[in-house]
Amino acid sequence: MKTLVLKINPWKIDNKKINLAAEEIKKGHLVAFPTETVYGLGADAYNEEAVKKIFQVKGRPYFDPLIVHIAKPEELKKLAREIPPIAWVLAETFWPGPLTLVVKKSSSISPLVTAGLDTVAVRMPANRIALSLIQKAQTPLVAPSANLFGRTSPTQAQHVLEDLDSKIEVIIDGGETKVGIESTVLDITVEPIQILRAGGISLEKLRKVINRVTLNHELESSFRSPGRLKSHYSPRAKLILVEKRGEEEIEEVSNLASHYTKLGYKVGIMVKEENKERYRGFSIKILGKGNRPASCATNLFKTLRNFDQEGFEIIIAERLEEKGLGLAIMERLRKASADKIS
Repeated sequence: MKTLVLKINPWKIDNKKINLAAEEIKKGHLVAFPTETVYGLGADAYNEEAVKKIFQVKGRPYFDPLIVHIAKPEELKKLAREIPPIAWVLAETFWPGPLTLVVKKSSSISPLVTAGLDTVAVRMPANRIALSLIQKAQTPLVAPSANLFGRTSPTQAQHVLEDLDSKIEVIIDGGETKVGIESTVLDITVEPIQILRAGGISLEKLRKVINRVTLNHELESSFRSPGRLKSHYSPRAKLILVEKRGEEEIEEVSNLASHYTKLGYKVGIMVKEENKERYRGFSIKILGKGNRPASCATNLFKTLRNFDQEGFEIIIAERLEEKGLGLAIMERLRKASADKIS
């Protein structure tokens, strides 16, 4: 199969190209498209055969539920049998945007989408290409990240090609994604409300809207959301996350880099911008300023993929403060890391 790449300017939508991609969705085919978070691999949420293809192409286990993407908040009514009042408050505040709501599912949604659960995860993306595609396809789209399962998520069309070229029908190239990490997944069927996956909407922002919200740390014992496996978001290289602070962090990163270099490995260090001069003699890539986690989030998966593209075998990563999007970044680095130094 030859994968067709359609380049579309998100600020000047080419409706002919969107219509072409939407027709592929209607045929039961797969279309990768940009959202504000990462690129998604889209299929008609009501077409079981199309949904099966997503699991097959990605190598994704069937126990891992999918997120359904909609173009209007009202479409939530078709997907959910129960919608708590807080859902509409959250939708008004954060949709379109990187927030996924877990609600009790309606009978219209296949158990294949929800991994047999009685809940469904739904969000409305904040990307004009994504919204146009959903509208033209005239159906909600399931859309996990458009990469091989367990690998780093794609934030550029080229990343999708690296993993899925010749495996899917269409990739829409809408440029680099803005947020760079996946959506926050919020379970509003429980009390207190739980964050199942940290993401593009921070805990601090949610707490301005919700009186009580907690972080769920159960991981594999609770698959109400994607991204719950202990190992996920992994580059090809071995990633080592150092969770020490200050001078101890610098010393530990340097020692590890020296150790693996002496063993003959090609070693790279992913650093905060303020520490870029502290590792002279080593290969480094700057994630961003430590006090600007939003820019670090945008760069995270791109930077990890760049290490892989350049043939690095060991990546040593500095930590970030778990404030704002730093919480979501650290969640991903911990799951991507082979070893943790604490």
